Amino acid sequence: MASACFFSRPVFRNMNYNAKSYRGHICSRIYSSQSTSMAFTADENVVRRTANYEPTLWSYDHIQSLSSKYTGEEYAARANILKNSVKRLLGEVENSPSILELVNDLQRLGIYYHFEDEIRNALEMIYYKYYKTPDKWGKMDLNLTALGFRLLRQHGYQVPQEIFQNFLDNAQNLKPHLLEEIAGMLNLYEASYHAFEDETILDNARAFTTKYLKENLDKIDGHILSLVSHALEFPLHWRVPRVEAKWYIEVYEKKNGMNHILIELAKLDFDMVQAIHLEDLKHASRWWRNTNWDKKLSFARDRLVENFLWTIGFNYLPQFSHGRRTLTKVNALITTIDDVYDVFGTLDEIEQFTDATNRWDINSIEELPDYMKICFLGFYNTINEITYNALTNKRFIILPYLKKAWGDLFKSFVVEANWYQSGHIPTLEEYLENGCISISGPVILMHVHFITSISSAEEIMQCMEISKDIVRYSSLIFRLTDDLGTSSGEMERGDNPKSLQCYMHETGASEDEARIYMKSLIGETWKKLNKERTHASSDITREFIDFATNLVRMAQFMYGEGDVHGRPDVTKSHVLSLLFNPIQEI
Repeated sequence: MASACFFSRPVFRNMNYNAKSYRGHICSRIYSSQSTSMAFTADENVVRRTANYEPTLWSYDHIQSLSSKYTGEEYAARANILKNSVKRLLGEVENSPSILELVNDLQRLGIYYHFEDEIRNALEMIYYKYYKTPDKWGKMDLNLTALGFRLLRQHGYQVPQEIFQNFLDNAQNLKPHLLEEIAGMLNLYEASYHAFEDETILDNARAFTTKYLKENLDKIDGHILSLVSHALEFPLHWRVPRVEAKWYIEVYEKKNGMNHILIELAKLDFDMVQAIHLEDLKHASRWWRNTNWDKKLSFARDRLVENFLWTIGFNYLPQFSHGRRTLTKVNALITTIDDVYDVFGTLDEIEQFTDATNRWDINSIEELPDYMKICFLGFYNTINEITYNALTNKRFIILPYLKKAWGDLFKSFVVEANWYQSGHIPTLEEYLENGCISISGPVILMHVHFITSISSAEEIMQCMEISKDIVRYSSLIFRLTDDLGTSSGEMERGDNPKSLQCYMHETGASEDEARIYMKSLIGETWKKLNKERTHASSDITREFIDFATNLVRMAQFMYGEGDVHGRPDVTKSHVLSLLFNPIQEI
């Protein structure tokens, strides 16, 4: 079955049986000692595929024992003093282009959200003073022009690529005297990742600056070397904000002339927000234990902490606590139910399960095996709880929208199960049309609509319509990134063809050529997403737009070097760094 889930699945396949006829074979089922008391009523004459998933590294007792000292009033009081100092600093440079560098530092340090009004006013001033009309262009150097371009596009301002025309010669190359400006070249490189489709100036700038920075690495040292090396590894626009903040705090502290107020606030804020994350995780852990899925559905992955880690990438801000708790449940539901469809359930069973969820009727599960009854009721109760919370807070019923989104996800799982059963290799277009749903981006973003500022049924219908391209582009990058990171391992285990194999089968391309094509497709889709971010209707909240973008960033973080989510030994360092270890105590 194709990679049909929110997270990649290191699925084990028995390579010695024919996929078309496996349902009539007999094999012994293997359960962990935790599940031996479970009385499954499934047909004994059915093969059950197994996946030798690694156990969780994080026990319930360990998670519940975690605490942080950064919750006391003395820390909040110190943070308020520091925030007031930064506000004064913002006021001192409000009318100067140098405020762009301060805004950039606040964002990368992860503390911008304390100063949103001040930053909004500063960018508005910069936009009208330097960027809005061509007669204002050229009043800043390349470094600040590129930095401002990136920040303004990031915040939804429509700044044209022609802003850089003054820095080009007649052959559309950068003027020679600019080549010694390493900071300017770096910011132009970062700005180029905010390009839309067919913006050749920015495409050329990316190619040129990439080549130039790589060739001149040995001539750079100090703080700027760290920034350039980091950028060439992965552009800032594609990085996860919380992970970036952790890295940038450590780098900024070593910078000559760094601001001591900023670094103290950044460290204190990181630890105070981390304390909130710990409480969110403990709440999610209690819910997970109450489902009993880790014991009763022991064939599936137990990845509660990893599921929570994704929500930190989506939105780490302290005020999003309820959203993280809700989305951790959503992520865990997707992960486990995907294993039901992909690993353990027969085609008949998953079709019955899909029908039961479509009807939303607990009476319809009577004929299902016990493990599916447990799965259905856990899912049913959790979604109903989310619906109830939305009703009490927003005063309208969201269940029809959630049922539709989840139903579409399960149908896409069944499509891939049928492909696996029949040995069908879809075209790339056919695969991606289904895969953009089976990757679960639409389900997650549907929940986000209700977690953010949606307040009525009429508003949700409007937002669903105007945000559909953002959802589609985010889900497409999510799918392609997942496939690039997990395809080789899953194909070795006998999984369904992924986008790479579909493209290879359709075109005769080699795997290397297919990977190059998929990476180019990711790049082009990012350009479409960039345009939607900048031109989005005011009816779509910036919070939703950022969330959809962070969904992509988190996918690239987790799958950029293989299946990081599927390997607890690899995610351990990220969990410790972002969740368990305060930055001031390292």
